[in-house]
Amino acid sequence: MSTDTPIELCASAELSEGGLAVPFDVVYDGESCRAFAIRFEGRVHAYLNRCTHVAMELDWQPNRFFDDTGQWLLCASHGAVYAPDTGEGVAGPCQGGLVKIELIEADGTVRWQPTERLQPVVF
Repeated sequence: MSTDTPIELCASAELSEGGLAVPFDVVYDGESCRAFAIRFEGRVHAYLNRCTHVAMELDWQPNRFFDDTGQWLLCASHGAVYAPDTGEGVAGPCQGGLVKIELIEADGTVRWQPTERLQPVVF
C-alpha cells in the first residue's frame, strides 16, 4: 500500500468533543495494533492505543480515554496521563509520549495517513 494515500476512518460527526473515540486497527513496525481517534479543542487526533509505561491498551471502558474533565487522556491500568493534542506524557508513569497518527479532516470525513512504519491492516 502506498504511504501517500490517506485512508478513510470515519465521518467527522462521529468524533465529538471529549467524547468516545473511534477505534481502528493498524500495523505498526510489523505488529498489529489498535489505534484510536478523538476530538479535542475542535481538532481531531489519533494515537496507538498503547501506554508508554507498559504496552497495554489505555481505555478504561471501550473507546473511553478522557478523564472526567475531558482535558486529559488516561491509562486505566497505570494512571499515566497524556495531553490529548500532542500525546505527550504529563503525569504518572509515562515514558515519553503516545505514538501519534496523522489525521486529515476535510469535507466531513476523517482520514489517517499511513507512513513507512504505520500501515493499514491487510486481510
